[in-house]
Amino acid sequence: MSPRDDIPDLKGRDGEGSVQVHQDPESRIEGAKVISVYGKGGIGKSTTSSNLSAAFASQGRRVLQIGCDPKHDSTFTLTGRLQPTVIDILKEVDFHPEELRPEDFVTEGWGGVQCVEAGGPPAGTGCGGYVVGQTVKLLKQHHLLDDTDVVIFDVLGDVVCGGFAAPLQHADRALIVTANDFDSIYAMNRIIAAVQAKSKNYKVRLAGCVANRSTATDEVDRYCATVGFNRIGHMPDVDAIRRSRLKKKTLFEMDDDPDILRCRAEYLRLAEALWAGTDPLAPAPMEDRDIFELLGFD
Repeated sequence: MSPRDDIPDLKGRDGEGSVQVHQDPESRIEGAKVISVYGKGGIGKSTTSSNLSAAFASQGRRVLQIGCDPKHDSTFTLTGRLQPTVIDILKEVDFHPEELRPEDFVTEGWGGVQCVEAGGPPAGTGCGGYVVGQTVKLLKQHHLLDDTDVVIFDVLGDVVCGGFAAPLQHADRALIVTANDFDSIYAMNRIIAAVQAKSKNYKVRLAGCVANRSTATDEVDRYCATVGFNRIGHMPDVDAIRRSRLKKKTLFEMDDDPDILRCRAEYLRLAEALWAGTDPLAPAPMEDRDIFELLGFD
């Protein structure tokens, strides 16, 4: 027997030869715009996600943010503290979810944003996709998605199997956070390829990218022009964003100054654009050799 003979009908279901965990139809998120935020590790996905959630909330949207990283700091600036993870809470009740109440795993943050940290299994011991799936299942069982306008998944940086891919099974749009440098754009290129594979069998489409902590955007724009992608946001490299993290706050709670007002306005504009609906993009990711030729050498 070959390694896959006992797994039915795999080929082509989730990208050629994929063996990723598939979505339970009963766990499908309905009635809300679902956005998954991706990017290289340390690029500012959690800062982007939390400020985007705050922007949606300030516009009157009902928002749920789900952190999908064992580090569980996605919602840190919305709530002012690290939240316990769903996987840790499930361990406490010996994985009997019927014993949990919503307040055990959901915290209300700034502007009424509902905050959940899915967490993840210890390194090398399990699949992050399982954790995301259990989190969504819990939210549905407690009807916490019924009155939600926007769901934002803040996803771990590495392009891995289930933990990376599971939010894409729920998302309408994938937003990529990058910077104006080779490593960030190289990671974005790989993420584009992964999302494109998922889009063959799921509704998710690419929304575009946000240039984060970048004074210039010339390299990002050059890459986008080459592959047919769009930059739909630009967060400048200003100290106000770093200070907001230190103060455990989103930019929407910080005292007004020109840099904060500028960044706040950009998040509000981005939220409006995503709410109105971005064109579904289908860029053609580059081969490694080609992206090095485009960006990797002077």
